[in-house]
Amino acid sequence: MDKNEEIEKAPRIKPIIEAADNLSLGISMVVAVVMGVGIGLLLKSLTGVAWTLWIGVFIGIAAAILNIYKAYKKQQEMYEELAKEPRYAIKKQLDDEDDD
Repeated sequence: MDKNEEIEKAPRIKPIIEAADNLSLGISMVVAVVMGVGIGLLLKSLTGVAWTLWIGVFIGIAAAILNIYKAYKKQQEMYEELAKEPRYAIKKQLDDEDDD
């Protein structure tokens, strides 16, 4: 099986799914904060204490930060995989030449 046949058999929708996954980061941040505010409002209505709203807000912000961290780690892993490919080895060669 040559390289052209492998390219033809590769799923064509995969880049679209990856792009949608990257776009969903902004949406997931907003949803996390909104859900946190909802939890805070629920806690406030159940307990009658006003500061419990802020607990929900902080939970939502923490969830948004966690989403960012997960996306960063995923992108870092993809970058490391690309760095291992031979077609990107020129950077390593240039770095080695600079050391001389």
